[in-house]
Amino acid sequence: MLRFFYTFLLLAATPLILLRLWLRGRREPGYRQHIGERFGDFTQAKLHDAIWIHAVSLGETRAAAPLVAALRERFPQRPILITCMTVTGRATAIELYASFATIAYLPYDFPWASRQLIQRFDPRILLIMETEIWPNLIASCRDAGIPALLVNARLSERSRAGYARFAPVRALLREAVQDLQVSAQSSEDAQRLTSLGASNVVVTGNMKFDIEPSQEQIALGMTWKKALAENNSPRKVLLAASTREGEEKLIIDAYKNHFDEVARRRTLLVIVPRHPQRFDAVHAQIMSVGLRVQRRSMSTQIALETEVWLGDSMNEMFAYLALCEITFIGGSLVPVGGQNLIEPCAMGKPVLMGPSDFNFADAAKQAEAAGAVIRVSDANHLAITAQELLDDSGRTVIMSERAMAFAAHHRGATDKTIDLVTNLLK
Repeated sequence: MLRFFYTFLLLAATPLILLRLWLRGRREPGYRQHIGERFGDFTQAKLHDAIWIHAVSLGETRAAAPLVAALRERFPQRPILITCMTVTGRATAIELYASFATIAYLPYDFPWASRQLIQRFDPRILLIMETEIWPNLIASCRDAGIPALLVNARLSERSRAGYARFAPVRALLREAVQDLQVSAQSSEDAQRLTSLGASNVVVTGNMKFDIEPSQEQIALGMTWKKALAENNSPRKVLLAASTREGEEKLIIDAYKNHFDEVARRRTLLVIVPRHPQRFDAVHAQIMSVGLRVQRRSMSTQIALETEVWLGDSMNEMFAYLALCEITFIGGSLVPVGGQNLIEPCAMGKPVLMGPSDFNFADAAKQAEAAGAVIRVSDANHLAITAQELLDDSGRTVIMSERAMAFAAHHRGATDKTIDLVTNLLK
């Protein structure tokens, strides 16, 4: 009965959903494309016995890379279907996986749309990255005899409390997660998911530790770094990675206030916003405070007079990480829970992180205890701490070694997840 009312409310909201797609399409035209897929109308070729991976957005799509590689090695004859919800997720999936996988949008959670997807692509298992719980989708898989596995699952205390606050939502989620096998990132995630009603939960670790850096991107970043070193005054680089709205202005102002003109000639600030639709706005913010800025999309070499390099490109994070000496993790100075700190640790980069970390709370706590991460309270503290580290090469070397050791210690989640998949397919 609850799913009936849930579906009714979703159906009633359809005009608003379409309006939202159209409005978002003004800044990101991709939201006005492939709309039929969002309601179960697919033109892709039919599949048979597919392995289906759902990764909602860019972060989950990239995090799925070691899992996809392991699945192809273990089950080379099975086709792979990858579904996403966001334009950036779909673009990333196409870039990483389109040569061998079918890419589509996941339909909105109407039962008939889920059934149409299942009929079209004939999946034998569904692997949902992280925390996407769609009641009708999971029920359709159950009715079709398709096992569903929540992989690399995480659930913050904040989200758990939100779900638990309203009895109808809690009951709807309990019904859904009872049909899921759950592979959790940590024991804390496992406990929180169990409290929502999940009954088949194992802890396998975080697959993001298993991501292999792109050697092509590393080579690109090292090319940029070499060009900086060939100048008469070699420059160090502070990277602000995956920054969120409201955060760039704080970082730009702190950089300008704490790094004088001489210091800016020695230290380049690289800002890579999380969402591409904000590239132009961030560029305007940098221009408005009088800093000399270049855009990656318009340059392959960093000019000597450039003070801020705007990383307005997609899927080049490993190149930016190779370029920098220190990485600040975006989304942590504003209350959105922080972004991925694992990739810079794997690259051996000292990490600075603000107070907001609920998206990566366990990893952040462990990395800080390992000496790979330094917490900063605000943007001014970030600028001061970055200056101290850049002036203390011995300290940065120690943090670099600790970061790599931390990342290496937590690898292996993908192998454990593949074993679960193998057992479910049997």
